[in-house]
Amino acid sequence: MEIKEFMETTLTNSGSEVWILACNAEEVPENGGVCVKFGDQQIALFYFTRRNEWYATQNQCPHRQQMALSRGMIGSHVGEPKIACPFHKNTFSLVTGKNISGGVGDLTVYPVRLKENKVYIRVK
Repeated sequence: MEIKEFMETTLTNSGSEVWILACNAEEVPENGGVCVKFGDQQIALFYFTRRNEWYATQNQCPHRQQMALSRGMIGSHVGEPKIACPFHKNTFSLVTGKNISGGVGDLTVYPVRLKENKVYIRVK
């Protein structure tokens, strides 16, 4: 699994918001994801090319606690972007983190910002 280490601590740090530089936009595969490591956290970052939208969630699937979501398949469920765990196919909303399959729990989602071809994730 490819893990991108963040290169810059913050874009802004105003009040309780902290944005990290995750990577350059071209480092994320079209309609796919990468894993970004921030401290002891792993964050799955996705570029949904067909929608020209960016999403970030925890990388750990709540079903078997595997760090695998960055390798999952993205798609849509009733018009809402989703990620499917590559192992057991549990699906989650990329917008809210809600488990669409039912059962195993929801994901933490993180706001994503693109600025000057660099991708930032808000971690606080």
